[in-house]
Amino acid sequence: MFEFMLEVARQSVQQAAEVCGRIQRQVTPEMVQKKDRSPVTVADFASQAVVSIVLQEAFPDIPMVGEEDTATLTEVGHESLKQRVLEEVNRTLGRDLLEHEILAAIDRCHHDPLTSAHSSSGYWTLDPVDGTKGFLRGEQYAIALAYIESGEVKLGVLGCPNLDLGQSPGVQLWALKNGGAFVTSLQSNDTQPLTTDDIAEPLQARFCESVEAAHSNHSEAAQVAELLGITQPSVRLDSQAKYAVVASGGASIYLRLPTLAGYEEKIWDHAAGAIIVEEAGGQVSDIHGEALNFAVGRTLRRNRGVVATNGLLHQRVISAVQEVLN
Repeated sequence: MFEFMLEVARQSVQQAAEVCGRIQRQVTPEMVQKKDRSPVTVADFASQAVVSIVLQEAFPDIPMVGEEDTATLTEVGHESLKQRVLEEVNRTLGRDLLEHEILAAIDRCHHDPLTSAHSSSGYWTLDPVDGTKGFLRGEQYAIALAYIESGEVKLGVLGCPNLDLGQSPGVQLWALKNGGAFVTSLQSNDTQPLTTDDIAEPLQARFCESVEAAHSNHSEAAQVAELLGITQPSVRLDSQAKYAVVASGGASIYLRLPTLAGYEEKIWDHAAGAIIVEEAGGQVSDIHGEALNFAVGRTLRRNRGVVATNGLLHQRVISAVQEVLN
């Protein structure tokens, strides 16, 4: 069952990567200078619609938890934005879907997982464009899709259209619970297994962290690195592409240290990346070493921050993080 679900999930992410890549290539320096977010807005809605439609047709009874709704698209004055989303979705899927069908697919993603948290029913969780600032800069972003059942991530898929892991830029990574993690180029069918690095001494390790300081505390991360004796510069990139870098051995540690008191991480920002790192041999927890809890709704409200490592360094990193934060 999960193998077929993974196959369809991968197909949906592949098509979402297609529409996002096409839209990103249309971003101009003038748009960035004017802080015009319309391209990423179109990509967000179109990506979510594409994934939702593909999954709903294969699994009509499985709900979705996603980031976007159609409130913005249906506001007065946003008719051209909505029309572009409709055109991009139909172009990608090769369909002639009506407006209400596409809008319904976007709004289908507002399931409350707490309604099924105490049963065996599962749901998809999606971030249609994770890393919006990276998208607008022409850099890294990801389409992140995962399936969660009984509070456990069963499979995850990351589409990273600009990430180069030694093949041509543009990769898709995926993992199945107890089934390993794999990567393939978006341009070919060349599939390779993913494994984290085997670095056991922090001196040889590299950090991976967010470009945006608002997403993770860079100064405290620097203190953690100093405490561990890490001297190599950190790898900074947007989105769950950071999980991909750790899963493929490009970095040993990913830190997302809290920046705001009371902030709750969203499940769609971590579910896909976490299972990929874990199935590649790594370990993912919060800053206290507790496993990420996907059984309490749309956020990781029982966790604080995120630490992902190759596994060998995990406890030492957690200890260093605790020393710095305390």
